[in-house]
Amino acid sequence: MQHKDSELMNTIIKVINDFYIENGRTPSITEILAKVKRSRSTVHAYLVEMDQIKLLQYNAGEIKTPLISKIDHSTAISPIVGSVVCGEPQLEEENFEEYIALPTAIFGRGPFFLLRAKGNSMIEAGIESGDLVVVKKQNTAHDGDIIVALVNNETTLKRFYKDKKNKCIRLHPENKDMEDIFVKECYIQGVAQHIIKKIT
Repeated sequence: MQHKDSELMNTIIKVINDFYIENGRTPSITEILAKVKRSRSTVHAYLVEMDQIKLLQYNAGEIKTPLISKIDHSTAISPIVGSVVCGEPQLEEENFEEYIALPTAIFGRGPFFLLRAKGNSMIEAGIESGDLVVVKKQNTAHDGDIIVALVNNETTLKRFYKDKKNKCIRLHPENKDMEDIFVKECYIQGVAQHIIKKIT
């Protein structure tokens, strides 16, 4: 390539990035030339040249721009399994809804499950009815963790404390108008990690 057109190079990179963001894959040469209105041989020659000068990576038809290289593709596939009560414990039948992919760059690594919050006992922790609570599946917790607790076959979302003095477990609602729940034992189904909510 005798005269490199830097504007065309920038256009090719933008076309590749835009296509990847919209489609989740890099475009073929045919899909690139449809946007840049150049011949197949020209687009191919530019890709080879751009690879040589490190503007992108082009190998066996696979293209990777600096932006694409920064994208973390790893996800934790996690189920939404129904509702959890944020009030007095109530019997909740586990109700599978769907699987969703949680990006590990934001949520970390699971295993996770998601529950829809119900009630108002955790509003002072920022958890409102209708929110999706991302829960890491585990059966242990530290004092102060917000847990999904199973008490006598009933589930509830509360802050967990060991009451050593009274030799019991204290499940604390984050609502000043509600009282703590004291139980001899409970099964910890998981620890809340994140809240996904719709901003209205």
